[in-house]
Amino acid sequence: MDQSDLPAALTRRAAFAAALLPLAAQAQAPASAWPTRPITLIAPLAAGSSVDIMARLLAEQWAQRLGVPVPVENRPAANGTVALGQAARAAPDGYTAVITGQTSVAFNPHLYATLPYDPFRDFAYIGRIAGVSNALVVRAASPFRSLEELLAAARAQPGRLTYSSGGVGSTHHLSSALLAQQAQVEFTHVPYRGAPQGILAAQTGEVDFAYFNISTLLTGIRSGALRPLAVTSAARSPFLPDVPTMREQGFPNYEMTTWIGVATMAATPAPILGRMEQALGAMLDDPAVQRRLGELGFEMLPRLSAAEMLPLIRAEHARWGAVIRASGARVE
Repeated sequence: MDQSDLPAALTRRAAFAAALLPLAAQAQAPASAWPTRPITLIAPLAAGSSVDIMARLLAEQWAQRLGVPVPVENRPAANGTVALGQAARAAPDGYTAVITGQTSVAFNPHLYATLPYDPFRDFAYIGRIAGVSNALVVRAASPFRSLEELLAAARAQPGRLTYSSGGVGSTHHLSSALLAQQAQVEFTHVPYRGAPQGILAAQTGEVDFAYFNISTLLTGIRSGALRPLAVTSAARSPFLPDVPTMREQGFPNYEMTTWIGVATMAATPAPILGRMEQALGAMLDDPAVQRRLGELGFEMLPRLSAAEMLPLIRAEHARWGAVIRASGARVE
């Protein structure tokens, strides 16, 4: 290099090094400084769904408690596999979180031949937020006035009774599959493109019965368009206190209360995970939040720490794997 070029070269190198300094500082920033920018919360179902409602409540609460915006991104495709696949590829820096639940971590691994995520390896589970149970309903003009009557008809004519769902592998589908297995009867599944269409099918008589989230059925039940025959929770639902549980009607091992939780990436630093868990706990301890969850149709569940989440997921994975294999359900 010519000596006359040396000052210019040194100037360019100094400018390049100065440009790298903010990036280096950001990369080396201690986890204790988190968060310093927005946290993206991915929701695996469409706007207006139970999962989306929960995501937006969590985003609102985290924004207040962590001091940064928490935008919600809906990725409603393939039973949540797209959303969790996207989250699994995110940087483990605490700036991406995802809503999880039975569908994504306990159902999907048994429904799909391959998944873009591993529910045991790819995520750090922050905690469980709340749950939602299903109700078994028939149309107002249905001849079935009890679960016993419905099952008597199913035994008399195997496969003739039909039920709707919001799709293969949904909690609606598996609630009915679980009933068929435990009652040793045969039904015919009619999947729709979402819960609203499936509920309408039950209400108009396109199908004989259906299980859907209680919160989505209350309007139809209160108007008299739908008649509830059972709830899937372990105890009676506060939203339908006069409706007996499946357990009360001869199925002691029947329960379907779908829990909704939140996770981030597995390699996220422990201090950040601790802050997330702390913010979630403060939210769930807030009486105003508890009232809001009840108004939205969610049930408060026993609190689980982050350390208790993975054992729960392994147990749910094993339990629902047996149900799904017996049902023959697959998603191509």
